[in-house]
Amino acid sequence: ARVAGGIYTKAADVGADLVGKVEAGIDEDDPHNPAVIADNVGDNVGDVAGMGADLFESYIGSIIGAATLGGDSPELLAMPFWLAAGGLIASFIGFFFVSTKEKGDGWNTNLTALMFALEK
Repeated sequence: ARVAGGIYTKAADVGADLVGKVEAGIDEDDPHNPAVIADNVGDNVGDVAGMGADLFESYIGSIIGAATLGGDSPELLAMPFWLAAGGLIASFIGFFFVSTKEKGDGWNTNLTALMFALEK
């Protein structure tokens, strides 16, 4: 997943360099350079897909590691898989118990606390 994001990021980055610096004489991160948007999107794709891949790898790695430790008996070998399946079912059930009754105001939200936190 990180590789795919990296390919698009690199292509946009090279495009921003060639078009912006060489042809137009503007900086790579200048907002007037259209490739900056593609570069930022590529960075975002790489980061989001990469983080998802890292989480999945850690989750599956912990299941396989625990199964390896219990590999002597079939009951201990299956225990991590049963626990993971139970957690998955519990998360599906828990989805229906979590909700909010609040309605958002859209753009009419008071941003005073946010601006105070950002010291603006």
